[in-house]
Amino acid sequence: MKVSTRVEYGLVALTDIVIHSQKGKAVSSPEIAQRQNISHKYLEHILLLLRQAGFITAQKGLRGGYALARPADQISMADVLNALDNNILADTEPQSGEISDLGNAINECFWNEINSHLNEYTGNLKLSDFADRCSGSLADRWDLYVI
Repeated sequence: MKVSTRVEYGLVALTDIVIHSQKGKAVSSPEIAQRQNISHKYLEHILLLLRQAGFITAQKGLRGGYALARPADQISMADVLNALDNNILADTEPQSGEISDLGNAINECFWNEINSHLNEYTGNLKLSDFADRCSGSLADRWDLYVI
């Protein structure tokens, strides 16, 4: 599956905020951009989308930045994906005249079935669980040598 950079970076940014914002501490966009190697200007656009969707809040001031607007266990990954790109989880619509009857049947029997499973999976997967999995995966990759 191929997703847009907006979706990819949106997931990265939101997960970074979950991981690095303990006890309501805000995470600045320059920190996220540097840690995740994302253009700061493009990241600001993505953070605006996430803020408008109600996932994060912006805090101004010396210790400003972004924090979750509600607990991560109350945010489904389906909601996040739909906020970043509402076509990812959409069913394939029949195309009259543009595609054959077999093509429409394939869309119905195959692609819509995949979309159904993807909707179910992302609807049940909470941002907190997703961030925990990502943190665990990162921890497995870090080697710590103590001398």
